[in-house]
Amino acid sequence: MKRINEFNRRLAEKITAAVSTMWCAYIFAAIALISLPAAIKSGDALIIVAWVAQTFLQLVLLSIIMVGQDASAQAVAQKINETHVASLGEFEMAKEARRIADQELQELKDIARDIHRVLKDIEGKK
Repeated sequence: MKRINEFNRRLAEKITAAVSTMWCAYIFAAIALISLPAAIKSGDALIIVAWVAQTFLQLVLLSIIMVGQDASAQAVAQKINETHVASLGEFEMAKEARRIADQELQELKDIARDIHRVLKDIEGKK
């Protein structure tokens, strides 16, 4: 069962990759146009509308929509990557700010210790 699922997944990925191209949309348009003369020759508005809706739009728009979805997905992935990179940069800046703050705190503690020592010396000399 696992092998069948893996096969189905791979096959679906290959078909999706092939169908979600503008070249596939062009091929589908050419295939759809083969039946256009017969639809027009019938003179029946219902047949012509059905050809447009069921043949041309469904075949051609399928690929075009998939191309658009792929472009949108790539744009979202790029934004996610840019956000990730920016977040990492901000994190590094925060780490550096924390390191500097820790260093300054240690310096303040050293100064406070020196002040206490001086004050004790002054108290001791009185």
